[in-house]
Amino acid sequence: MRAYKHLFFDLDRTLYDFDTNNRDALRELYALYKLEENTGTAFDSFMEVYTGVNLSLWADYKKNLISKEELNLWRFEKTFGTLGITHPHPAGFAAKYLELSPLKTRLLPGTHEVLDYLGKRYRLHILTNGFEEVQYRKLDTCRLRTYFTTVITSEQAGARKPDPAIFRYALSVAGASPDEVLMIGDDPETDILGARQEGIDQVWLAQPGENSPIQPTYRIGRLEELKAFL
Repeated sequence: MRAYKHLFFDLDRTLYDFDTNNRDALRELYALYKLEENTGTAFDSFMEVYTGVNLSLWADYKKNLISKEELNLWRFEKTFGTLGITHPHPAGFAAKYLELSPLKTRLLPGTHEVLDYLGKRYRLHILTNGFEEVQYRKLDTCRLRTYFTTVITSEQAGARKPDPAIFRYALSVAGASPDEVLMIGDDPETDILGARQEGIDQVWLAQPGENSPIQPTYRIGRLEELKAFL
């Protein structure tokens, strides 16, 4: 094992329980606008359509095919269009979502304990593709900001994972060489392959039963497992 000095963490689905928080925020907005009552569309049906639309648009966003403003509007515009929802206007719903979602505070199990442990041994950094203003609010709301020496977003770097440029930028900001860094994330392509292309070792936080042809340096199923070898 290399003598790591810096740990780069992805945020969503690695530390921040994005799926639970996202669902809770959307359920709250669905109730606020009385969408089930007014449209007859159950929330679960809305989530099924929205999830597919959102994943497709995020794939385009990572490839620089659309802007973050287009992503945030179109995911609701397309979902509303598919379900025949005419009120509220998608732009208003999208703006409300960006206000509400970073206020949700569910973290993956063991997040604070693991960061407490690792923060005494390494310099910790966030490396995220998420919207800058939203990610900073999540870190503050969840009391995570103080653990990290730097918070590096794709907007700040001018490139999105897995583009090697964002990893080079992160190394420069951290003042680190690739052999001193370990990248920890949930996405085999953006986090694992992206880091590997720059000679950075990686830890894949995989879901139960999840497999990928992209082989990481290390694989774990729970954050707490990091303490066994770091």
